[in-house]
Amino acid sequence: MAFHVEGLVAIVVFYLAILAVGIWAAWKTKNTGSEGDRSEAIIVGGRDIGLLVGGFTMTATWVGGGYINGTAEAVYVPDYGLAWAQAPIGYSLSLILGGLFFAKPMRSKGYVTMLDPFQQLYGKRMGGLLFIPALMGEMFWAAAIFSALGATISVIIDINVNISVIISALIATMYTLVGGLYSVAYTDVVQLFCIFLGLWISVPFAMSHPAVTDIGLTAVHQVYQAPWLGSINSLDIYTWLDNFFLLTLGGIPWQAYFQRVLSSSSATYAQVLSFLAAFGCLVMAIPAVLIGAIGASTAWNQTDYGVPDPKSKKEADMILPIVLQYLCPVYISFFGLGAVSAAVMSSADSSILSASSMFARNIYQLSFRQNASDREIVWVMRITVLLFGASATAMALLASSVYGLWYLSSDLVYIIIFPQLLCVLFIKGTNTYGAIAGYLFGLVLRITGGEPYLYLQPLIFYPGWYQDDNNLYIQRFPFKTLAMLTSFFTNVIVSYLAKYLFESGTLPPKLDFLDAVVARYSREHMDKATLVKSDNIVLNELAPVNPRHSLTLSSTFTNKEAFNYVDSSPELSNTEDN
Repeated sequence: MAFHVEGLVAIVVFYLAILAVGIWAAWKTKNTGSEGDRSEAIIVGGRDIGLLVGGFTMTATWVGGGYINGTAEAVYVPDYGLAWAQAPIGYSLSLILGGLFFAKPMRSKGYVTMLDPFQQLYGKRMGGLLFIPALMGEMFWAAAIFSALGATISVIIDINVNISVIISALIATMYTLVGGLYSVAYTDVVQLFCIFLGLWISVPFAMSHPAVTDIGLTAVHQVYQAPWLGSINSLDIYTWLDNFFLLTLGGIPWQAYFQRVLSSSSATYAQVLSFLAAFGCLVMAIPAVLIGAIGASTAWNQTDYGVPDPKSKKEADMILPIVLQYLCPVYISFFGLGAVSAAVMSSADSSILSASSMFARNIYQLSFRQNASDREIVWVMRITVLLFGASATAMALLASSVYGLWYLSSDLVYIIIFPQLLCVLFIKGTNTYGAIAGYLFGLVLRITGGEPYLYLQPLIFYPGWYQDDNNLYIQRFPFKTLAMLTSFFTNVIVSYLAKYLFESGTLPPKLDFLDAVVARYSREHMDKATLVKSDNIVLNELAPVNPRHSLTLSSTFTNKEAFNYVDSSPELSNTEDN
């Protein structure tokens, strides 16, 4: 394939436009708010993100490279089809559930990151443990989509994969570094518009190619391959359900989602943003589904792609850029490529910012440097944005199984963090002992279930397992959901058991080494209380819920709503119980 100068120019122009928007947003942030709020402006945008920008940025966070490419691939692959393209419905339901049950309590209490309620109730040690799967999920996700972007660009304009990955990562890291959430949010608006326009412009050209059969016919009849609507075998129904629950429930406890929720100007706005993003995810999936259907309806021997077809060449995961390259005019394929690169960067920048936000606040500030100044936290965030961006890029270039690592880490988010989030927000009386026990049980059950993408063989063989052609063991049993439920019930049972044993005097107070039940005024308890009581840290989770464009230092500590919200406040509820 020849080097395409036009394609390279189109990509450069697009990247420069995105960078310009990001720098403008950073300049706007610099001139908004007070000096003491700089770290909050980076993490949650000063809590004044409106419905329009918020809806775009939350949608763009989910509609990433994996979402677009993965949906098209699922529809195209003969053994799957539309029936197995679960991401659009799964993520949309995830956003709806998040808006209905999780957005309001998180935003009403004014937390700054997703890990804040865990540290408030369970202490800084447990917050550090939960940071590990959260960080793994964000980093491996960013690496996976950088890797996908490099392969996509190399397919269409034939440049070195490594160069395209590095440049894309530099652009995303640069505007995230200078502007934080404001830059990410405003560039998301541009990127989502480009995704929508680029893919929809490509669809009619691809559909009208002479080698493409009517997709209505190929949806239900076998022409070049099995119908692209797909089907679910009775043996695979539990696997389908396991994956569906993972997408729906496991899509909630991500910092990238709660960063948008917590940046909303009110709790009601946070809920509305979730519902808008759910609708946006469904709409943005339509062109990806159509492109996958077009790929399944094409006689590839009648195109410049030749034979064998993409699935026979094991290039099914690249069906979207292949359709753009071989079924669309050159100028249209370049525009579509801009859409794909936009999708990737709109997710990668969010993951990098999310990881650095959690580290700077929950690990560095609340665990080690509680008296750190706002300026110090800002510099920690900038350094970690660079480090995490470089790490994701290195993994994309060097790791041979980035997608396998991301699948495993996203499973851990579902199995470990989701049940912990349920307990910390809705189950009164859970404590650190139950949280640690649930964490360990969930982790052990997931690891022992195996992971084919990492060639990790299972230690526990659940009913319905089988061995595929590559001698890998595949579990049909929904063991991921089983591990999640086990983690949840273990947390509840162990918490109440520990509370009973200590409060009844069965166990002496000195054995409460985590200070989770008896030692009410211990050092660990005071560390937890600093989230809402310390005057030594500028903590803005007590910021007013009402919309505002700036904060003053004094308003940081005057949120009556946070203290009146007794029924659902874990710390205050525990104090009353004890």
